[in-house]
Amino acid sequence: MRSGSWIPGSKIQLFKLLGITFQIDPAWLIVFAFMTLALATQFAKDYPHWSSFHTWSVGILTCLLFFASIIFHELAHSLVAKVAGLSVRSVTLFILGGISQIEKAVHHPGVEFLVSAAGPAASLALSAAFGLLWFASRASWETMGALAEWLMQINLLLALFNLIPGFPLDGGRILRSILWGISGNFSRATRAASIAGKGTAGVFFVGGLALLLASHFLYGLWTFFIGWFLWAASRESERQVVFRESLAGLNAADVMISDCPRVEVSSNLATVNERLSTDSATSCFLVLECGDLKGLISRDQLGTVSREQWSTATVEGVMTPLSALRWVSPRQDLLRVVETMDREDIRYVPVLEDGRLLGVVRRQEILQLLRNRFQTVPAR
Repeated sequence: MRSGSWIPGSKIQLFKLLGITFQIDPAWLIVFAFMTLALATQFAKDYPHWSSFHTWSVGILTCLLFFASIIFHELAHSLVAKVAGLSVRSVTLFILGGISQIEKAVHHPGVEFLVSAAGPAASLALSAAFGLLWFASRASWETMGALAEWLMQINLLLALFNLIPGFPLDGGRILRSILWGISGNFSRATRAASIAGKGTAGVFFVGGLALLLASHFLYGLWTFFIGWFLWAASRESERQVVFRESLAGLNAADVMISDCPRVEVSSNLATVNERLSTDSATSCFLVLECGDLKGLISRDQLGTVSREQWSTATVEGVMTPLSALRWVSPRQDLLRVVETMDREDIRYVPVLEDGRLLGVVRRQEILQLLRNRFQTVPAR
C-alpha cells in the first residue's frame, strides 16, 4: 500500500535500507503478538507431536518472515517509485500492511500504475517462491513445509487483498491510474476510486455483521475494523482532492504576507519577546541586516535560551540562517510550496525575487484559506 502522510500517530524506527527509513506503528506489536499466538495454536493443532518449544519457535519465525514479506511488498513500491524519479522518505508498517511515504505526488497515470502494481506483484512472487519451497520440503522436512505453506497462503492473500479496487489499497490506486489515463482528470479519477473504496468498506461492514451474527466475534470485529479503515481512508482521499482543487491556480504571491514583522540581526532577545508580547498574532520575525534578509526567528526559538540571558543574547545567535531556510519565488505553485512545508515540517517560507525579500508564506494563512474554501464544499 502507498500513501501520503495522513496516517497519524507515533512511529518506532527500525532501520534504514537504500536510503529509506523503515518504521512501525506501535499497534503492529499487538498484531505480531496476536499472530504468533494464532500460529502457535494452529501449528499445535495440525502437528500435535511437536513440543511446545518447537511450536512456539516455528510460530515466531513464521510471523517474522511474514513481517519481512510486508517489508518486501513495500520495498517493491519504493524501488519502482525511485526508478521513476520519486523520492521515498519512509515506509511505515501498521495493522493492515504498510504505508510508503513518497515525497511528492505522482504526476503521470503510467507511473501511478507501475508503482501501485509493484507491491502485489512482489507478494505474488513471494507466494510462488514459498509454494515451491513447500512442494520441495513437505515430504522430507515437516517444519519447513508447514512454515512455507502458511507463508505461501498469506502472501497470496496479501496480494489479493491489496488488489481490491478500493482506495487507498493498491487495487484502488491501479483503478485510479486507469481512470486517470482514460479521462485525463486526476481529481475525477480519485473521486471515483474513493467511491469504490467506500463501496468496498460497505462490503466489509456487512461481512463483519454477518460474522458477528454467526457468533464469530473476533473475526467480525476485525472485518469491521478493515471496513472502517477503508471508509476513513477513502474520505481522506476525497478531502485531499478538495485540498488540491482549493490551491489550484494559486502561487506563493497570492498568500504571502508582505508586511511580516522584521527585526535587526543585532537586536537582543528581550526586544523580540517584548514585541511578541504586544502582538499575539505574530509568531516569527524576518531577520534583516541593512535591509538584506539574514534569517528567521520564531517564538519557539526564544525558549532555547534561558530568560536571564535574553538581554544579552542577540537574534543572530538563535535565528535560523538564510542558508538553512527553504525559500521560494513569488510565482511558485502554492501546492508545491505546501508539499515542501509538509515534507520538511516548516511553518514559514520566505518569498524572494532576485535576492530581494517580498514577504513570507505562513502556514496559518494557508490553513485559513482552506477553512474558508472547505466551508463552501458540500459534505459527501
